[in-house]
Amino acid sequence: MRNIVALGLVSFFTDFSTEMILGILPLFVVTNLGASRAMVGAIEGSAELISYAFRMVSGSLSDKIGKRKIFVLIGYGLSTISKPFLAMSTGWVDAFIVRAVDRIGKGARTAPRDALIADSVSDSISGKAFGIHRTIDQMGAIAGPVAAFALFQVMDIRGIFVVSLIPGFIAVIILIFFVKEIVPKAHSKTITLFSNMRAIIKGNKPFTLLLIISGVFSLGSFNYSFVLLKSSELGISESTIPIVYAVINVSHTVIGIPSGIIADRIGKEKVLIAGYMLFVVSATLMILLIGNLYYAFLLAAVFGLYIGISETVQRAVVPKYIQSKFRGTAFGLYNLVLGSSFFVSNIVFGFLWDNTGLSMAVTYSLTLTSISIIAMLVFIKKFSMTSFQ
Repeated sequence: MRNIVALGLVSFFTDFSTEMILGILPLFVVTNLGASRAMVGAIEGSAELISYAFRMVSGSLSDKIGKRKIFVLIGYGLSTISKPFLAMSTGWVDAFIVRAVDRIGKGARTAPRDALIADSVSDSISGKAFGIHRTIDQMGAIAGPVAAFALFQVMDIRGIFVVSLIPGFIAVIILIFFVKEIVPKAHSKTITLFSNMRAIIKGNKPFTLLLIISGVFSLGSFNYSFVLLKSSELGISESTIPIVYAVINVSHTVIGIPSGIIADRIGKEKVLIAGYMLFVVSATLMILLIGNLYYAFLLAAVFGLYIGISETVQRAVVPKYIQSKFRGTAFGLYNLVLGSSFFVSNIVFGFLWDNTGLSMAVTYSLTLTSISIIAMLVFIKKFSMTSFQ
């Protein structure tokens, strides 16, 4: 567990840095840089797609060379140095470039890091391990928005972007000196990205179906940006938006370890359905809650519970169906499918909200989520006892 805790601390300080700005970035892009909601969705969706594409490449390369830490270091380093450049942005294109570089860093590190976590513990406690990592990670996601709210009292939004460099630098130092490399079992230097993908998908029907179900769900899901925009419509001021974002992250943190432990005990797939159902609740609240600014905090709390469960258990379920030597590629492939779907979803959701209203956008999300829940129930009946360990 030492690696899990060390990687958790790296994520804590990186998230401290990142979440200082993410809670205020959507309104900054709309209010200061003049972008539309659809453009916010396009920026976020495109940035995440870039991230997920790089996860595929870095994950496979980490399998090939049998080393994870170098990719994790490159990724965290890129994210750390990129975010302060938001202070110099004059248009949405500048903001997108910075977000893209930051997400390249996230993409480079995520699949190798998740594979490193999975290789550091046995599958029987993988849910707990990912829950611990996620919880420490999310403590930084709580501290970041709170720090941004405090800094808002003494500096403007661009100054906060610059200050975000400090916790990111601390994260890189911890990574260099305290995270231990774990060599994947039976890795081969002759393998390639496409041979790995074929090996994973060929004869592995459960994992392929899991990819499809998760992809359909991601086609309907939307990210936190739209919750913050809804909060603004409910009457939350720009300077208080970071507190709403902090509530999302508090809920995310509180549910991380419990959801991982429960997933180990009753089945990761079952807990993943619970995450999907919480998304249904939060999407429905986007329509139902009107006229009271305090509703924003309720919406944020429910949305945070959904994020906490889904992001913890999605990562924990992959190693169940994948051998150690292919896990970097598998995490990359899984994230690429989710990222591609998420890219489409954010653009469509933002477009529907701008042009047909919030109700139609939420209906779109709920339809695809319902399909995913039904499909996952069928998946559990057929494959929940399958394991490739």
